[in-house]
Amino acid sequence: MAATSDLSPKISYTEQKKTALFFNEPLGNALMIKMALIPAGTFMMGSPEAELGRQDNEGPQHDVNVAAFCLGKYPVTQAQWRFVAELPPAERELNLDPSRFKGDTLPVEQVSWHDAVEFCARLSTYSTRTYRLPSEAEWEYACRAGTTTPFYFGETITTDVANYNGTDNKDGRWSGSYGRGPKGEYRQTTTPVDHFGSANSFGLSDMHGNVFEWCQDHWHDNYEGAPTDGRAWLSENEDALRVRRGGSWINYPVNCRSAYRSYSFPRETDYYIGFRIVCSSPRTLT
Repeated sequence: MAATSDLSPKISYTEQKKTALFFNEPLGNALMIKMALIPAGTFMMGSPEAELGRQDNEGPQHDVNVAAFCLGKYPVTQAQWRFVAELPPAERELNLDPSRFKGDTLPVEQVSWHDAVEFCARLSTYSTRTYRLPSEAEWEYACRAGTTTPFYFGETITTDVANYNGTDNKDGRWSGSYGRGPKGEYRQTTTPVDHFGSANSFGLSDMHGNVFEWCQDHWHDNYEGAPTDGRAWLSENEDALRVRRGGSWINYPVNCRSAYRSYSFPRETDYYIGFRIVCSSPRTLT
């Protein structure tokens, strides 16, 4: 596998929202993956103790230094998945159409952590750039995009800007609103990745809701001893639980916060879990 951080002639860059910079990774003639440059920086990972809905696994808060990288603007879509799934295998076979909800621009779901890693391996060979899953620290840093509030939108969230369950649980155990935010709708399905037409200051969309996203890291019960350089936090047990981030269409807003953490076994293939991809930032952009 050839890997390089140099720009290829087939990549073009455009500025959006003044601060966001992208490149397009072509998949054949008519399809591409839009990648956003995430600049290097330092952020406070985790949630403050006073944040509504905070869980103990979101602390202790700690400073993390993150190197520049590129992250998919959206979760991987079903059309993108099919293209890569038809490429020669790296280590395992891939189902061409694993998703419960069907549509080219819907995020792919019902893919395991192992499937997502295989996707990255195949795309790396095809493109000659190295693709991988984000570390948990990279994911939260990119999601926050310089913010410290529960959501990159601010102190609350609505179903006008994200896809989650905005209705109350019938037994009153969960709320469809967060803080002073309003109730909303429950679509009971994924939405196209460009459905809301909004992005954070790094140019990323769908970081809150729609589908959970796999990260590289093994699950740890809190951040005691966590790396402070943005790398993935791994254990020696490759079959251990893996981190997923971001909430989903089936979750309540409290589970879509920037700091919210969850996990699944790497073999699990639920209809609310997808992923987005990382590649190292080209030298000409740093």
